[in-house]
Amino acid sequence: MLDRSILGVIPARMGSQRLPGKPLIVLAGRPLIEWVWRRVSRFGLFDACVVATDANEVKAACERIGARVVLTSSSHASGTERTAEVMRMEAYRGYEVVVNVQGDEPLIEEGHVRGAVEAVGRGFDIGTVAAPIRELDAWRDPSVVKVVRRPNGAALYFSRAPVPFRRSGEPELSALAGATYLRHIGVYAFTRAALERWVTLPVSVLEVEEQLEQLRPLSAGMTIGVGLVDAADGGGVDTAADVKRLEARLRERMDSELTRSAER
Repeated sequence: MLDRSILGVIPARMGSQRLPGKPLIVLAGRPLIEWVWRRVSRFGLFDACVVATDANEVKAACERIGARVVLTSSSHASGTERTAEVMRMEAYRGYEVVVNVQGDEPLIEEGHVRGAVEAVGRGFDIGTVAAPIRELDAWRDPSVVKVVRRPNGAALYFSRAPVPFRRSGEPELSALAGATYLRHIGVYAFTRAALERWVTLPVSVLEVEEQLEQLRPLSAGMTIGVGLVDAADGGGVDTAADVKRLEARLRERMDSELTRSAER
């Protein structure tokens, strides 16, 4: 494991285009940001964990549950920029590795975050993770981000297209369950220098075409290590359908935990 101090940052922006006010959307009785904070803050990985928001109402919701939270600029174009602002704050300048944990994934796994951090420990500028894509519909779906890796685990390319493209026909399900056809899971770990460089780079042509910000550092020659992990349990909250799906998963987990408690 990485023998350096690690800061976890959970960006929580109110101005989502598809789901305005997303951090405060209630799922199974709790705001989304509360679910994410409670889960991530229990990970035994971080030396400190903080929510970074641009809204006083999110800050107030976090303070009510005892979450560490800071107000950041409303002008940031991405969670990466928001994470960099936190890294530069006096209180957080001592941390050597910074992790951007998505603020809309209430079922994020500790193993996913650990895999991203371990990639930085292996010498990559940036660490992230991916899982076997498993389903043809997901491989075809432009909302599912795919990644192609080098043999050493370094990212070659991220795309919304079905890559790698198989000229002889669509891949078999057995191939989709392996290490060739991968869906990207959007958690990032950075060295301080790598995060600072990322947010000062100019926007790249490929980033604009694919609408994938990770193509900016990749186009500039920065290295992104991609660890392999099991598939995500729930995914993120981007649409109204996602809200219903994840609320059902959270209620299932709550019921399961209650059942286990009653059996003890």
